[in-house]
Amino acid sequence: MGMAFSLTLEQTQKLVMTQELRQAISILQLPTQELLDYVEEELEENPLLELSEDDTRPDPPVAEPEAEAETEWADRLEGGSDLPWPSGPASREEAPAWENFISRETTLAEHLAGEWRLTARTREELRIGLFIIGNLDEHGYLRSGVTEMAQALNVPRFRILRVLRGIQRLDPPGVGARSLEECLLIQARALGRLSPPVRRVIKGYLRDLAEGKLTRVASDLGLSLEEVQAIRDFIRTLDPKPGRRYASGEEIQYVVPDVSVEKVEGEYVILVNDAAASRLTLNNYYRRLLAHPAECDPNTRRYLEHKLNSALWLIRSIEQRRRTVYRIVEVLLRRQRAFFDYGVRYLQPLTLRQVAEEIGMHESTVSRATANKFIQTPQGVFPLRFLFGSGVESAGGTAAAAESVKRLLADFVAKEDPRHPLSDQKLAELLGQRGISVSRRTVAKYREEARIPCSASRRRFA
Repeated sequence: MGMAFSLTLEQTQKLVMTQELRQAISILQLPTQELLDYVEEELEENPLLELSEDDTRPDPPVAEPEAEAETEWADRLEGGSDLPWPSGPASREEAPAWENFISRETTLAEHLAGEWRLTARTREELRIGLFIIGNLDEHGYLRSGVTEMAQALNVPRFRILRVLRGIQRLDPPGVGARSLEECLLIQARALGRLSPPVRRVIKGYLRDLAEGKLTRVASDLGLSLEEVQAIRDFIRTLDPKPGRRYASGEEIQYVVPDVSVEKVEGEYVILVNDAAASRLTLNNYYRRLLAHPAECDPNTRRYLEHKLNSALWLIRSIEQRRRTVYRIVEVLLRRQRAFFDYGVRYLQPLTLRQVAEEIGMHESTVSRATANKFIQTPQGVFPLRFLFGSGVESAGGTAAAAESVKRLLADFVAKEDPRHPLSDQKLAELLGQRGISVSRRTVAKYREEARIPCSASRRRFA
């Protein structure tokens, strides 16, 4: 069998992800604090970069970027080739730098260990108690078995149980429990409210209470509906996760808004919070050095040229991130004006694609630019993605955002007669009267997402 060789020419297209492109995409996705951390790292590594102390150069307005450059940048970002950056200076604005406020709170284990050191009577009790505390989860429940702990410490089971009872008397009440029932019993006992009916309900009827089957509980225990309702109300005051009020042991990092919308003299103003990052500039000494080749050797020059390119890419990537976020929020402000004026109830359905089409960018670019970012508004601080939401059709051909529907449901429930709570079907009818057409099943879904109990659980008998 003979072999034949041939030479063919084939043209193909493939995505080339350069290091600069990866950097641009990464910076676009970074929230403010992570961006500032990244800039600090670059300032340490790149001698061409520095923060300008006083920048008085005229800046092009952020609200009106060159349309052609913007479109080309977005196309290149999605296409994967090198980015052609505009040659004009990056815009900057003076504003106070955001600081990374971090708070360290006491953990549940630390709190209980401090209590137990004051309570334990012997070294052995202290050792066993600290071991038990170390086996509590973040909610205060004991997840290790008594036999298992006895074997680990090489002590009898009764000593583990005796110390465990002591741990269960510590604050907050309910810690050291091995089940939800035991947790509630400990709290009821600590409050002096552990009557026989309360004990029986906790031990055998928690699911029935959750499902609103008060009649069944009353029949089984020989109690009146009013008595069962009072027991349910009391149990609802107890904490099923007594340890959650304490820290989990991780650092708490407070939210730093990435963009703010403020009302000034009746008009909304958009401020992108990247002040420190936007003050990045090039070091004049090294720029002069590069302008005079004779003053440095070839290796040094190549190093400085590499760092210069990196610095320019970083500065332009940050500026492009700033403009992209600004343009997105401009659209949000225009499309969600009622939300900014009056609150969540007036939020309208809006998708990433709709915003992307309006600003002439790819949907994935908008997705990256809004991920993990927060916006400060006159109504409070929200995730930027909160302003994008699903919706339901209304009778007039418009739509209502899911969040606004949930607020309406909460309002209806707050005003209902507790002896005759509104069913999901009735809630759907009330929404229909507001021009919002939804099914009973959709109402149930939104009600559950809003953590509103079903009508059976909301019903009062007295």
